[in-house]
Formats: sequence, structure tokens, C-alpha cells
Amino acid sequence: MKILLVYPQHPETFWSFKYALKFISKKAAFPPLGLLTVAALLPREWEKKLVDMNVTTLTDAHLDWADLVFISAMVAQKKSAQETIQKCKTKGLKVVAGGPLFTTQSSEFDSVDHLVLNEAEETLADFLKDLENNSARHIYKSQDWPDIRESPSPDWQLINMKKYESMSIQYSRGCPFNCEFCNIRLLNGEKPRQKSKEQVIEELELLYRKGWRGAVFFVDDNFIGNRAVLKKQLLPALIDWADQKKHPFHFYTEASINLADDEDLMHLMAMAGFDKVFIGIETPHEESLIECNKYTNKSRDLMADVKKIQGNGIEVQGGFIIGFDHDPPSIFEKQIRFIQQSGIVSAMVGLLTAVKGTRLYQRLNQENRLLSTSSGNNTDFSLNFIPKMNMETLIDGYKKVLQTIYSPKDYYKRVITFLKEFKPFSKKRKNEFHLSYLLAFLKSMWRLGIIGKERVYYWRLLFWTIWRRPRMLGQAVKFAIFGFHFRKIFNA
Repeated sequence: MKILLVYPQHPETFWSFKYALKFISKKAAFPPLGLLTVAALLPREWEKKLVDMNVTTLTDAHLDWADLVFISAMVAQKKSAQETIQKCKTKGLKVVAGGPLFTTQSSEFDSVDHLVLNEAEETLADFLKDLENNSARHIYKSQDWPDIRESPSPDWQLINMKKYESMSIQYSRGCPFNCEFCNIRLLNGEKPRQKSKEQVIEELELLYRKGWRGAVFFVDDNFIGNRAVLKKQLLPALIDWADQKKHPFHFYTEASINLADDEDLMHLMAMAGFDKVFIGIETPHEESLIECNKYTNKSRDLMADVKKIQGNGIEVQGGFIIGFDHDPPSIFEKQIRFIQQSGIVSAMVGLLTAVKGTRLYQRLNQENRLLSTSSGNNTDFSLNFIPKMNMETLIDGYKKVLQTIYSPKDYYKRVITFLKEFKPFSKKRKNEFHLSYLLAFLKSMWRLGIIGKERVYYWRLLFWTIWRRPRMLGQAVKFAIFGFHFRKIFNA
């Protein structure tokens, strides 16, 4: 069979980095790891093509070639997914769909021929068997969590790596925590499941042999969900491999704030090549943390935790939420102060969203406070539920937070706070020269330093960095470019 795997377009969001990617002539931040893994699960003798609509256009020629279309998407890609499905149906093609969007909103996709839900390692084999026997059902789902040690390496030959800023890899699935607003337990379970260290090294070797050098994102729900296994097995193996290869990759991932409690873990991660971590801080307001059951963040000095992690050579990218029932009128100023003083440069502040299937969604539904299904984009200045705070007050306050933290004055001030306090890992690593980085620097000088409204702050940052932290000049330029993207997204 000829299988066309399609990944729909992402809307312009904080994490799309659309405006930043133009500086380095890349089309997308990350490849569609889920579809690449599904491709590796399909029969080897089948022909496969992958169209990532974030880097190329889905054409009639693609559809005319295909016997069957596989599509996977996240909730934020819903609009593009619907349009893509309709285009396939118009061509008379059967569609197989899976991934987070379809797993959580399957009832809204009756037009899809076959819904292969939950994790493909568990449900895809039954679908393929039935397909071969001409008895494929409309829906396949499972309550079981597969052993991801049986999961294959992604089929990297299906993409052009040069189109992406970063490659992706997965070590574990699942999260032991139970935050009210989060749907990770619904999608991947509460017990973290890990791949073996040999699997991870093999996947890194594949990327290395394909010629990739640079960023690799561990897309785990919580990379440190099982710290004991991580410290005893994976990280030592990563350190050995990276030393042998002279550190061709730098890694980043997602983790919980209790990373700050483990000095050994932070040191091992830094030695392995981790230089960034996204952490859901959510709010500095204790009552709101209690409300959403973010107990890992309760009764802690969150500011000190952030600075401790960054003092160990790992930059913190933070997620923040506004709109909890217990948020006081002062929450907007509290969030601004925390973000500015913490030195978290990439601070993703979103409105609380009730995602289908979460405990928050169920609670608000029982309270008759739901307004609509989540769009998957919590930065679009809209709520899908009735908040306790006055709606207009909440939206205006949210806009004030964004306009403040991403205004050139406050944003560049925060960058300097970070550069002053950050202590990069001292172990020497191989620095690859990329022409795209030089071109990005030159573009930034023109777009930000000459015609940009932030030009005074841009040059002040560069000269300050050259004088005070010259080793971090590249980081400073990157942050300046990120700031441009954030302002474009939020119109700040």
C-alpha cells in the first residue's frame, strides 16, 4: 500500500516560534515525532510519504499518489485537521486518525473512516490485522498502557531535517502528578514508563548518523518522573555517549519544579548536555496551587527553586496560568513581579483552559460553567468557561501581564537578570559553526537593532553582554530574537 502520513498546520502560538524561525531560515520548531513513530510501526513493504504541513504544502499530487491517509494532531491543530480530512474525503480517500486531538474528541470526527486512538503501540496492530482481512472497524481504543521498550525508533528518512530547528526524542510517557487542568494522565497514564537506555542511545545514534547536530528535545511529560532510574541508568549512559561524540547535541525537556531538590540530578543532566527545561510553575499564589492540586509547587520558595536550577547551568522556561477561581485581583501584578525577578526569559503565560477529559472540565461541567470546547490555544484572549473573576477584568489583566513582560523595556531587563545569574555548565563541549546562526545575528542587527522599536534595548543588551558575559553573546542574541517573536504573537 501507499501510505500518506499528514501532520496539520499549527496556528501561530507562543511555541510555534514562527517569527523567530525566520531568522534562521527554518520552517518549523519540531518534527512530527508521533507520525514518524507510527510510520515505523507500519509494514516495511508499504510505501510511505510524510507531509508536514508546517514545512510544505499538501498537494493534489500527494493525495493522488496515496491509497490511505494517516493523520495525527494535537488539539490546537483541530481547524487544519478538519480541513485536511475534508480534502481527503473529497478525493475519495479513506482516513485513519489518531493522536491527542482524536483521542480526546473522537465523537466530533464521525467522517473519519478509522479512529486508532490512545497509544499506537497498543491499538495499531489490531487495526492493521483487520485492514488486511477487509474488516477494519471505525474505532480502536484501549485502556492498557503499552511497554514502550517495544516501541521502534522513528522513521527519520521521511523528513528533511534541514527544515527544523530541533529534533525530538522520547524517553518516557506518563506523569505521577494529578493537576486538575492537565490531561496527561488521560493520554499517557499516571505511572511513568521508560524506554531502556539502549533504546535512547540507539535513537541518538540514528540522528547522529543522519548528520544532525544541535538541539534535541526530550518530549516527555515529566522527564524526572522516575528519578532513580534516570540517575542510575539513562543519564550515565548519555554522559558516556556525549563524551565519546564530543557533545554533538544539546538537550532540553520538561520537568517538575522538584528538580531543584536534587543537586545530583541537576549535575548529571548538565553533564549529559541538558541546558534548558520547561517547568509548569503556574502561579505564585498558594491558594490557586491548592485549588488545582499542583501539590509539587505548594509550600515552596518557587523563586529560589528557579534560581537554583539556573545556577546549575539549566535555563528555566516557565509556564504560568491566570484564571483560577482563587486568583485575587492582585494576581496580575504578582505574576509580573515573579516573572521579572526570577529571570525566566521564556515565560509562557496563558489563560486557564478546561480541556476535555480533565478533572477541571468535569468540575466546571457539573457547575454549569462551561462555554465551549477548548481550542488548544490558551493565549488567544478567550475563555471556554465562566470564571469567578469578572470576565472583562480577567482578560484586561491578562493582556496587561503580556504587554508588560514582553514590552522591550521589561523583556530586555529580564534577559539581563538571567545573564547575570545564570551559571553555564563549565565542561567544554564541541561548538559547531552554523552559517544560519551568523545569518540570524546579521538579520537581528538589521531587524531589531536598526529598524526595530527595541533598537536601544537591543544594542544595550549586546554591549552589556560583550563586556560582562562575552561567552553568552549567542544566548543574548537568541533571546532578542525570541522577544521579537513573543511581541508579534501577543501584539505587545
